[in-house]
Amino acid sequence: MKYIVTSLLLLLISCSNTKPQEKTEDPTLQKLMDIFFDKYKTNPKEAVDFIFGTNTDILPDQVKELKDKLSTINLLAGNFYGQELITSQKASSSLVYFSFLVKHDKPIRFIFMFYKPKDKWKIYKFKFDDQVDAELEESGKVYFIK
Repeated sequence: MKYIVTSLLLLLISCSNTKPQEKTEDPTLQKLMDIFFDKYKTNPKEAVDFIFGTNTDILPDQVKELKDKLSTINLLAGNFYGQELITSQKASSSLVYFSFLVKHDKPIRFIFMFYKPKDKWKIYKFKFDDQVDAELEESGKVYFIK
């Protein structure tokens, strides 16, 4: 009996220390975002052209407006220092969400949603704002369910 209890305790401890590493992205998505941020470093407009090149359903006027807004970000937020993934969510195998902290002198949040209707990922939604704290505050809330 003592052996069984000890074995169960060891099994529980080993299970609690190892978290499954579920990936919510595939290498293609990672490559798309890596290329986007590489381009963003030097030319935000080129980065927008690249990411929206994955989706031909977006109107050129919408892309132009987004490029104009994004190109002024250095004036508003300061120098660019890199990016860090805040969270990623997988709604299904065909719809994923990524939120990034984009490190300027002032923090900016980039949100990407990608959709894969058949065999290729395309940008479904992209937006940016200075509401990085909103996501952190929301994740820190405690909800009680009765």
